Amino acid sequence: MKRVTLRLVGSLLIAASLWAGLRSYSLHHAATRPDSVHVPAGEASPPRPSDFKFGELSLAGDLNDPGARNIPEKLPIFTLSDRAGKPTSITLWAGKSLVLNFWATWCAPCREEIPLLSALHHEWADKGVEVIGIAVDDRAQVGAFADQYKIPYPLLIGEQDALDLIAELGVQNPGFPFTVFTDRRGDVVTLFLGALHRPEATLILSMVEKLDHGAITLKAAQSAINGGLRALAANRPK
Repeated sequence: MKRVTLRLVGSLLIAASLWAGLRSYSLHHAATRPDSVHVPAGEASPPRPSDFKFGELSLAGDLNDPGARNIPEKLPIFTLSDRAGKPTSITLWAGKSLVLNFWATWCAPCREEIPLLSALHHEWADKGVEVIGIAVDDRAQVGAFADQYKIPYPLLIGEQDALDLIAELGVQNPGFPFTVFTDRRGDVVTLFLGALHRPEATLILSMVEKLDHGAITLKAAQSAINGGLRALAANRPK
């Protein structure tokens, strides 16, 4: 009886060790592969259902999404490498409203967002808004991809560091892309899950602009964003 019990305990310990090892590997490599398949820069992976998820989640929102909770009121201070590998703090853009777009080279919807993000970068720069791409990916791949698609806005890059940042933002099971919008004080205004479109971006940034000019409170801006996004989602062609 004792021998059987010892064998059972041993089997459980082995299984636990294997699970821990696999989980560690998955977390470390999740940024550079979709479903355990490494995809070269510039080539899209087979899309996952989460890639096409449309919706929003803000601090004032009423969408109880299990993939995004405990969003901080303030953007965490973090440092990631730029394209040249230089550690760059987000404080470099202190005093600006930020559009932080989390993406990866293997993500098809991420690629579709690039023209819009590039346009927003040019259109909103004079209004104190900075678009920053945060690539959860390998730096060499991101550099090649950025050159191919002529990405004009700043890029920060990280693998495990970027995953840690995502966890700090309250997103436990990220599906790319998603975008965090802040005002010039560093308050998190909203976190948009899924690929951005022009109407959603215009709505959110117009509220951020009102916040920056003191024309509206954060709570009122978040309420307006939620209502507007729900209306846009309801009217989107099926």
